[in-house]
Amino acid sequence: MGRHPGLGAPHVLVTGAAGFIGARVARAAARHAGRLTLTSYRRPPEPVPGAVRTVRADLADPASPRGLCDGVDVLLHCASQIGGTPEANEAVNARGTAALVAEARRAGVDRIVYVSTASVYGRGTFRRAHPGQLARRPQSPTSRTRAAAEDAVLAAGGIVVRPHLLYGPGDEWVIPGLGRLLRDLGGTPTGWTSRHSVIAVTELAALLVGVGLAPRERLSASVYHAAHPAPAPASALLEAAAGCLAAPPPRRELDVAEARELLAGDAAALHTLDLLATDHWFDSAPVWADLGRLPGPGWDADFPRMKEWYPAPAAA
Repeated sequence: MGRHPGLGAPHVLVTGAAGFIGARVARAAARHAGRLTLTSYRRPPEPVPGAVRTVRADLADPASPRGLCDGVDVLLHCASQIGGTPEANEAVNARGTAALVAEARRAGVDRIVYVSTASVYGRGTFRRAHPGQLARRPQSPTSRTRAAAEDAVLAAGGIVVRPHLLYGPGDEWVIPGLGRLLRDLGGTPTGWTSRHSVIAVTELAALLVGVGLAPRERLSASVYHAAHPAPAPASALLEAAAGCLAAPPPRRELDVAEARELLAGDAAALHTLDLLATDHWFDSAPVWADLGRLPGPGWDADFPRMKEWYPAPAAA
């Protein structure tokens, strides 16, 4: 059995350590771990300080996790298949996570933390929503199989962390996706007031490591939302995306119904629009309180610090 989290310097395993989230989790974990094992599939992780072992692992291969968790105290599971075929999502997210969790249980890992997504709730309007108040209604292969991954983790006594919108260096989805939406619309809508839970990827990484290492008695839940407590209005997200484009579209008054007419036939753009049109505000107070952490700056103050990273990706 591994060392109880919170006592001494544990051996931490981070999966998906070359990815958008996993790379930041690896850096954050390196500041606290006695030993650190990093896994990745397509490319090697970035170097981090300390006693680090890197392993190539393919969650689509049921044999890949064997022996991976030996001597590990804390598993921070950040590897996911996002998009692609339903078969790939099932192989990596559902079956791969189940095999990894089974190996962690066999090896006696003390704490399993899985970074999931608020998209497991499906479409809807969410206002200060707490995990215990919400039913999962995943609608895509990715969200359905990530919900299955959650089930495996929770059945093993692990903890699930659900962010909504992530931003920061490495973001290829949120700000670039909004930039594509603005180009399709031919303008930057003004006055959209729906509110959205956001968090910087570095802040999320710190929360994940905190959940992984906190003494059990400090944790009040098995499922947490991870976001800055202050949501960002849709208009601010759109303005940020416009500011990252090489040629920002002009500001224009455009309501959601008009936007839908302009995007007719473009399923991906309509999906993004539908998400923006209603509140997606998830209650994250418990994770901050349980960890005794104060949130960093909110969106208005924080995003400008990261804006320099975005022009090339968002303008592509």
